[in-house]
Amino acid sequence: MATLLYRLGRWSFRRRWLVSFLWLVILAIAGAGMLGGSSAATSAFTVPGTEAQRAFDLLDERFPGPAADGATASVVFRAPEGDEITSDGHRAAVGDVVAALGESSPRVAEVTDPFTTDGSVSGDGRTAYARVSYAEPSNELTDADREGLTEAMDLGRDAGFTVEGTGDALSVEPEVLGPTEIVGVSVAAVVLLVALGSLVAAGLPLLTALVGVGIAFAGVAALSGPLGLDSMTPILAVMIGLAVGIDYALFIVSRYKHERAVGRAAYDAVGVAAGTAGSAVVFAGLTVVIALGGLFVVNMPVLTKMGLAAAGAVVIAVGVGLTLLPALLGFAGDRVLGRRERRAGDSAAAGPRLAVRWARFVTRRPLAVLLAAVAGLGVVALPATSLRLGLPDDGSQSTSSTQRQAYDMLADSFGPGFNGPLLVVVDAARAAEPERVVESVADSLAGLDGVAAASSAALNPDGDTATVTVIPDTGPTEAGTEDLVDQIRSGVAGEAAAADADVLVTGLTALNIDVSQRMQGALVPYMALVIGLAFLLLILVFRSILVPLKAALGFLLSVLASLGVVVAVFQWGWAAGLLGVEQPGPIMSLMPILLIGIVFGLAMDYEVFLVSRMREAYVHGASPRDAVESGFAHGAGVVAAAAVIMISVFSGFVGSPDTMIMMVGLGLAVAVLFDAFVVRMTIVPAVLALLGERAWWLPKRLDRVLPNVDIEGEGLSTTVSSAAEPAEESQDGLSRSL
Repeated sequence: MATLLYRLGRWSFRRRWLVSFLWLVILAIAGAGMLGGSSAATSAFTVPGTEAQRAFDLLDERFPGPAADGATASVVFRAPEGDEITSDGHRAAVGDVVAALGESSPRVAEVTDPFTTDGSVSGDGRTAYARVSYAEPSNELTDADREGLTEAMDLGRDAGFTVEGTGDALSVEPEVLGPTEIVGVSVAAVVLLVALGSLVAAGLPLLTALVGVGIAFAGVAALSGPLGLDSMTPILAVMIGLAVGIDYALFIVSRYKHERAVGRAAYDAVGVAAGTAGSAVVFAGLTVVIALGGLFVVNMPVLTKMGLAAAGAVVIAVGVGLTLLPALLGFAGDRVLGRRERRAGDSAAAGPRLAVRWARFVTRRPLAVLLAAVAGLGVVALPATSLRLGLPDDGSQSTSSTQRQAYDMLADSFGPGFNGPLLVVVDAARAAEPERVVESVADSLAGLDGVAAASSAALNPDGDTATVTVIPDTGPTEAGTEDLVDQIRSGVAGEAAAADADVLVTGLTALNIDVSQRMQGALVPYMALVIGLAFLLLILVFRSILVPLKAALGFLLSVLASLGVVVAVFQWGWAAGLLGVEQPGPIMSLMPILLIGIVFGLAMDYEVFLVSRMREAYVHGASPRDAVESGFAHGAGVVAAAAVIMISVFSGFVGSPDTMIMMVGLGLAVAVLFDAFVVRMTIVPAVLALLGERAWWLPKRLDRVLPNVDIEGEGLSTTVSSAAEPAEESQDGLSRSL
């Protein structure tokens, strides 16, 4: 592996014009695909195999009409204090708004009149709502459609009503890179400048990362329409691609600078950097791809597509780092080196003094350090024991938004369960008397504890399927609503089964419950698959059993601690105001498993980069303790810089208005913080110091079977000594390259 990458790095360095041109062509093709294709993301959310999804599919089949995934909005009217919305004057004003809603967009399929629709006026007569249904999903709506909806609502406000709107028709896709994300990238640029010591060296990782992210984003955007990608998929690809792209380039540039500083010519220095740091990049990237690609075990299309898109961004980042970066190093020449490095050798070749002192401190008292670090992470992880999962709704929006205000108005006027209705579907196609079975089910639903109201059954034209809308006594995310769903599925469904009828519970609230259960059930098989595959990969990399085992256990500590922080902030509300979280609530159902997949890959990145330097020292004859200290001294600085860069990039997404993106950003930022500085730079050297020679033990039979990937570059010594630098390559790298 090291020899192959050594040759690839040297070839890319020498053929820099060709390599750069090819990557620009790829970027142009991806950009053309994005501009010329259908880039609209889908708003459809399917969970195959769940009861809620089966019910949705049955409704599409049995109830002809507008598309079930069409956008909707509920426009809520509230009369002034002391007035009733049902008075003659107010009725006319509401009617004008309803008419304006119907004309607000050519995509409006239907608008209900609150005065002719049952249950649309509150008991006190002060509040009413009209439901607007669109023929297209929310991602197909334009700004003009939303402006028309807002202008119609303004008519009601001008008439003296309080008018607010809720629903996905009002949702706007979040920006891929907003102001806070740009701040995060700016911080990363400063860290690169400090870590690498020159503007040119700092600019190369940013440039290559932007090229990789540009290709990944354009490709994902071009495929959003044909593949039905979610609106968050390109954001996740950018988030991961930007972070790993900068980090991978940082590791290679740092190794290149080190090789130049100890006297190696630029042509060979590129090859050695690609063969050593590049090998670590390849295997680190593989662990990330395994973690993200493994999301398919959840059997949720939206999550699988997110994982594959992000994995594709990682593959592109690795390819850019191994080819385009060496080419750009050829153009940069000695300008990659700082002035001090150009005047003298690498005075810091033995490693940063702070890193050396910390490594010696840890290795001299490894047991005490290990116990303190594990106990600290355990305390931070405690909130994770109360993790509650849920899906976002307008109740999690900012209190200043119209969606949240409409949500609260409906809850106050119609009850907390109004915002989370359950749609019960009765499939009586096989029943001898369908109508009688449907009536029996409707009566049973109305008599259940926890039901605030149940509508009369609505039969389809064939008379074999019906729907009943059930309003719970409790809110959408409360435990009482989940208990009610279980009661319907076990009790009422059992009674209907005796009459050859099926009862299915669906709706967004039921889908939320099904997704949460699916996520919880998938955690163990997902972690077993991902950790198992990565464990085998790390055995191949480090030729050890205990080092991969330690890596996996350390990952569990960091991910549990990060989940603890997320729960404390978003569910408990600790320091929520500082981050702009206005409404604590359940953690998004997709978030934990997405966090686990991404964090595992990133954790293995730092494990490979840091421990590979330790193994490199050990392979070249150092004692176990000296190898830990030497490898730490050489790798800690760049790993710390890489971690700060990732923390900066991920923290930038905490400012997103989308709660899911905010949670993922915070979770990833604190996970990198814990994993890099507590697990990899504290627990890892402590464990290796305790294990000594045993850390690198591998059964002899397994040692003979495993291929030697030579990630440490041991085999490069012969290759480098026998490879002469071409005469035409000058030291500044600005001479002829083709």
